[in-house]
Amino acid sequence: MKWFSAGKINPEAKITKVKAGSKNICLVYNDDKYYALASRCPHAGADLSGGWCKEGKLVCPVHRFTYDLQTGRGGEGQFDFVPTYPVKIKNGEVFVGVSSFWERLKAIFKS
Repeated sequence: MKWFSAGKINPEAKITKVKAGSKNICLVYNDDKYYALASRCPHAGADLSGGWCKEGKLVCPVHRFTYDLQTGRGGEGQFDFVPTYPVKIKNGEVFVGVSSFWERLKAIFKS
């Protein structure tokens, strides 16, 4: 897994779009914790960084679909999800971890 800097800690920026390697990430600061999810809504293709948080979920700005901040799972009846990424804080900076395709494939066969 490679770790990419998403910038300095900034609690004022509740939802921002950042780049982690080749991935567009929606970085969310909610309830004193950072979460990282894919920035593209699988339902409407909208940029999720234009959305908002409600009850631990990221809300798509286009069709109001919701995605759990921790798991990426879509709301009831949606049957979809957005990928999530690990986040760590080091020296006042936020980092997002991105696994390669081969790392993800290897993890599937280990289970």
